[in-house]
Amino acid sequence: MHRILTPLTSAVTYSRWLHMFIPAAACSVWFFISDMYWMLALFAVPVGLVPAMRLQEGLQAQLLLTPSERGQPDASIAVAPAVSWAERWRTVLWLEIRLLISAATLMALWLPVASIELVLSAAGRAPEGLVEGMSPHRWNALLAPLPLVPLLVLVVLGGRLTTAAARWLLGPSPTDRLSVLEELTEELLERNRIARELHDSIGHALTVAVVQAGAARAANDPAFTERALAAIEETGRDALEDLERVLRVLRESGTPVSRRPTLAEAKRLLDSATSSGAKVVTRVSGDLGLVPAPVSREGYRILQESLTNVLRHAGPVPIRVSITVADGRLELEVTNPMSGAAGPPGSGSGLRGMRERAALLGGKARMESREGEWRVRVGLPLDGIRWSDALHRSSGR
Repeated sequence: MHRILTPLTSAVTYSRWLHMFIPAAACSVWFFISDMYWMLALFAVPVGLVPAMRLQEGLQAQLLLTPSERGQPDASIAVAPAVSWAERWRTVLWLEIRLLISAATLMALWLPVASIELVLSAAGRAPEGLVEGMSPHRWNALLAPLPLVPLLVLVVLGGRLTTAAARWLLGPSPTDRLSVLEELTEELLERNRIARELHDSIGHALTVAVVQAGAARAANDPAFTERALAAIEETGRDALEDLERVLRVLRESGTPVSRRPTLAEAKRLLDSATSSGAKVVTRVSGDLGLVPAPVSREGYRILQESLTNVLRHAGPVPIRVSITVADGRLELEVTNPMSGAAGPPGSGSGLRGMRERAALLGGKARMESREGEWRVRVGLPLDGIRWSDALHRSSGR
C-alpha cells in the first residue's frame, strides 16, 4: 500500500501532470474552434521540423518531467536545437505522442468535475453535467471519490510514459553520447596529466633541495653552501612556476596556459643535477627544433623524472644523458651507476608515468638494470603528434 501511495506524495508526479496539461489546454482551445483533431496532429509535423522546437521541448521536459533535486539537469534529455533531419523527425514523433497523451489528459480533467457533481447531488442540488439524470441522494457522496481513482492512475502512469518517451525521442543521439564519452575521456586524461605534472615538477624540486641541503651540511664549506642555497632557490622558483601554471589549469580550464618547458630548455635540468653534485655528461645529436612541441614537452618531463630518480635513489653519481633526433624519432637515454645500498628505482608512479607519457605519443619507454647500471631508454615518433595533439587540444597544451 505504501508503494502505491508514494508516487502521489512526490512533487515530480504533479510537475509531470502540469507538463501533460499544457498541450491539453491547447487541445481544448482547438476543440472549441474546430472538432477536427486530426488537423492539430497534422499541424504538429511542420512545427516539429523547426530546429528550435527540439530545444524548447527538451527544456520543458527537463524542468517538468525530470526536475533535479540537486540542481543538475538530467543528461538523458538533450536541450539543444535539432542539427539533423533524424532529430527533427524524432521531435515530430514526440509531439504526436504528446498530443495523444494530452487527449487522455483532457478526458481526465472531467473526472474531478464528476466528483464535484456527485457531492452536489448528495446535497440535494440536481447538477446538469456528467451525472445528469441521477436522482439526488445523500448516498451519492460515497461515490464521489471513485472518479478520482482513474484520475490518479492516469496522472502517475501518464507522467511515467511521457518521461520515457521524452528520454527516447528527445535524448542524446548516438553521436552526442559518443561526444560526451570523448569529453569525459579527455577530462580524465587531463587530470592524470596534471597529477604527473605535479609529481614530476614538485618531486624533482624537493629531491634537488634535499640532496643539496645534505651535501652542503656534509661539505662544511661556506662557498659550497652558498652555491647549494642558490641552486635550491632556483629549483624552488621553477617548481612554484610549474605549480602556479597547473593551478591555473584547474581554475580556468578554458583559458590557454603559459608555455610548458621543452627539451630546448633541458639545460636547466642538467645544471640543477650538476649543482647537486652529480657529474652529467650530455650528448645531443640532431636538431631539437625538428621535434614537435608536444613530443618535446613530454621528453622534457621524462628527462626531468629520470634525473629525479637518479638523485633520489643513487645520489650525486655520474650521469650520462643522450638525446638523439634521427629517422623521424626522438631517442632519449639516461644511464647512471646504481648505488649498492639503494638499488634500482623499482616500479613506482614515476616510472609508470614515464611509460604512460611515451605510450600516449605512440612510443615506448624501457627501464632496465644491466652490469651495475640503471638505464632509461625512451623512443618517441615525431609524427605521434597527429593524434596526440587532438586528444589534448581541450587542455590548451
